[in-house]
Amino acid sequence: MSKEQISVFDMFKIGIGPSSSHTLGPWRAAQQFTAVLKSNGVLNEVEQVKILLYGSLAKTGAGHGTDIAVLLGLSGDDPVTFDVNQVTPKVDHIKASGKLQVAGERTIPFSYPEDLLFLYAESLPFHPNAVTFQAFLSNGKAISETYYSIGGGFVVQENDTEGVLSEVDLPFPVDTAQELLHWTMKTGLKISELVLENECAWREESETLAGVLTIYQTIQECIYRGCHTGGTLPGGLNVERRAAKLNKKLMQGRTYQDYTSWVGAIREGGQNFQYILDWVSCFALAVNEENASFGRVVTAPTNGASGVIPAVLQYYITFHDGMRENKIIQFILTASEIGSIFKKNATISAAMGGCQAEIGVSSAMAAGALTEVLGGSQRQVLMAAEIAMEHHLGLTCDPIGGLVQIPCIERNTMGAIKAITAAQLALQSNPDKAKVSLDTVVKTMWETALDMNAKYKETADGGLAVNIPLSLPEC
Repeated sequence: MSKEQISVFDMFKIGIGPSSSHTLGPWRAAQQFTAVLKSNGVLNEVEQVKILLYGSLAKTGAGHGTDIAVLLGLSGDDPVTFDVNQVTPKVDHIKASGKLQVAGERTIPFSYPEDLLFLYAESLPFHPNAVTFQAFLSNGKAISETYYSIGGGFVVQENDTEGVLSEVDLPFPVDTAQELLHWTMKTGLKISELVLENECAWREESETLAGVLTIYQTIQECIYRGCHTGGTLPGGLNVERRAAKLNKKLMQGRTYQDYTSWVGAIREGGQNFQYILDWVSCFALAVNEENASFGRVVTAPTNGASGVIPAVLQYYITFHDGMRENKIIQFILTASEIGSIFKKNATISAAMGGCQAEIGVSSAMAAGALTEVLGGSQRQVLMAAEIAMEHHLGLTCDPIGGLVQIPCIERNTMGAIKAITAAQLALQSNPDKAKVSLDTVVKTMWETALDMNAKYKETADGGLAVNIPLSLPEC
């Protein structure tokens, strides 16, 4: 398996829910296609565009908002900056008007049922998440490009190599946990410090630090918004949002107008185990309810698992007095390195590996990061990540109705709690006596993914998706 150079900003991306592989990835693919039209100088000759969704993108695309994503991407909108309140209105306008403004410049006729096709019975060999864009030109010619959304918002164009960043000379190249341990032992650097040194090969340190704090700011806003927004999630399952009610109950009806005073009030509630447990669940629910509502979230490393790392980070900030920029940066940098090892040697795509590739990886990332900020050694960090993933092995992805709601939202609470438990176990253990290494569990996860039946890989063809009466038809 070829390895990549992966930055912290590849593992953590700001975007719009509900899915990194089914929403953010196709959105980015659509943007890439419009860039192809522009670079070829044919944008003003486009008369028709067709979108072909294959495999998992077809089977659960409607529930994951893939159709919405490609239309907004083709329209020239960006998931980082687009107003989340305009997602539904804009797509509704495209459908009702029968017109699509490609790249925000070229207006063409567009028929949603005829030009956006869900090919449920067709898959392409490279990856289950495939989309083809076709542009038909006024001169009778056509341009066609196929893209694969390989998880976590990563997109690969057909016949391209799987590169994410331009190749640079990293001072500490890392593909495996063993290599990471080698460099940290040789230099004495913490994992987060080593990551920061590598990031400097791409950009100035100040730019990296500012970018990481922007990631955190987005996480902070998402948690706070999710804890203060009630109602029912879109999609037809009529799932009630729980974070706001739980927040109100735990706060005993008190309200605070800003994040800082709210966190201070939570901290004043004490260190009772049940109290902390409820808050960790609340933080995770808040993020994933925002994700399910087309809110702005951070892929961590995916959208479906975007609540685990924020919940564990918020736990550290709230109950360990961790509201310090250097500690928050340390947490996020460490988490990104753990995630990149899984990305390079296995997968972070549920369509490839089931939910072990999303919740399992995010739990491992959070466990390792928490261990480092709590003072754990480099070996204990890797041990914590291994423990967290070991107890997610084989976890299937079986979303009811193809929506990132059941069981996805609750799974984030479980992943967060497992991460905290794994960190505590590692901190109280001697990693030299560990029987299973992180590299071994990564290899095992990948082998499990290859053996897993396709119906448990985000297709909604098995598991809970077919055994719950509330399941929605996909076609």
